[in-house]
Amino acid sequence: MEYGATIQKLLVKDKNGKQVNVVAGHDQPEAYLEDHISLGACVGRYAGRISKGGFNLEGTFFPLYNENGIHLHGGEEGFGQKYWTLKEHRSGKQPFLQLAYESAHLEEGYPGNLSATVTYTLVGSTLKILFEATTDKTTVVNLTNHAYYRLDNEDSIEHYQLELKCNSILDVDGQLVPTGRFNEVLNTQYDFSKKKQIGKVHLDTPFTFTPNCKNAAQVSSKVSGIIMKVTTDQPAIVIYTPTSFPAICFETQNYPDAPNHSHFPTSVLRPGELYRNESSFSFETL
Repeated sequence: MEYGATIQKLLVKDKNGKQVNVVAGHDQPEAYLEDHISLGACVGRYAGRISKGGFNLEGTFFPLYNENGIHLHGGEEGFGQKYWTLKEHRSGKQPFLQLAYESAHLEEGYPGNLSATVTYTLVGSTLKILFEATTDKTTVVNLTNHAYYRLDNEDSIEHYQLELKCNSILDVDGQLVPTGRFNEVLNTQYDFSKKKQIGKVHLDTPFTFTPNCKNAAQVSSKVSGIIMKVTTDQPAIVIYTPTSFPAICFETQNYPDAPNHSHFPTSVLRPGELYRNESSFSFETL
């Protein structure tokens, strides 16, 4: 949909050949106007949290919309509540569509006029999502898609098997803002280095990866037999399991709050540079 560049539905065949919509969403597009959890939406200009009510950039402090000092998913509205423009599309073999959004200078507090695009491409049983952006003033940018994946129609995801190729997570405070430290996952509840059931573990957690890690994440359901593999060129995946409905979100992105941590991978984008974030979500059956 143009609203939020949102993925409303993604049909995948299960182990019995039956089509399953693996993206949680609303049947009626109008319902998304009341959505405040970014169902299937593309979020920005900065996905995740930014602390301190803003950030310093080239000697200037840029205050952002915040609640109790925390800025989340781009602000009061963010890109997920904006109407994107359909720029290009193609059907047939490897169908794709590209949507664009122009974010004005100081929208939500961010400097620079940002031109952003998201391109969705279907290659066989793989959904590829490519974000690109340019700016006319130095700014920060961190875009991601916020689809909530459901691999079956069960009322829980505790039986999902999850595997992550990561050794650490970002340490966060009580407001889920990174402290700047890293925590090893070995022998903790966040250790999914070997495939295991999610169980009772609630995740709202930034897992760190080596960029271009092949199959950085994998999740599967024995009920449907569907396996989803996630590949990304980004250094982190924020994995979120909501408590109000059964689903799991894989937010492939830069580190949350990177503008306030100089030792995190930079989120700065300058004029003449191209921001690029490419992730793939591949499906197969057990």
